[in-house]
Amino acid sequence: MKQITFAAIGALIIMTLAYCAQDAPQNVEETKATVSSAEMVKRGEYLITIGGCNDCHSPKISGEIPDPDRLLSGHPADEKLPAISDKKMIAPGQWALCSSGLTAWVGPWGTSFAANLTPDDTGIGNWTEAQFFKAIREGKLKGLDGTRPMLPPMPWFNFAKMSDEDLRAVFVYLKSLKPVKNAVPNPLPPTT
Repeated sequence: MKQITFAAIGALIIMTLAYCAQDAPQNVEETKATVSSAEMVKRGEYLITIGGCNDCHSPKISGEIPDPDRLLSGHPADEKLPAISDKKMIAPGQWALCSSGLTAWVGPWGTSFAANLTPDDTGIGNWTEAQFFKAIREGKLKGLDGTRPMLPPMPWFNFAKMSDEDLRAVFVYLKSLKPVKNAVPNPLPPTT
């Protein structure tokens, strides 16, 4: 009797697995196709919002509200930073300073500017999904080997823990944005 019971349970498990397998996507392309583009964009927008990406990557209106016309376009190329009078404030272990719109940061590493994340050529317009994944997973500028690391305050090491599906949704959302032409300045070395 035990052999019949085990055989029946085994057959039931095999039939269940076979049934589930026929409905399951067989590869990444099928997985991507099962989620609509609109759903991916919506998920990506949600993740960008809760991740605080607009805090640094969007120029602000009145110092705190992301400018909808320049959403995620990075530090404005034409915005000049004032001179820093007290260099001790940016010494290691002391202070870090930021611009009023939170798009530029000064610290012991130098001055970093929030990147343009829109699909313009001055942003991520030419990026592939693989580059985006590498940038976030490894903290590599433009997602390319041999480039400098992303600078503070970008918490790429936290975002690196996102699932592939969530990173893909963020990338799809960013690619859906209005392109904003804004060539963000290169970082500046530390001042002595």
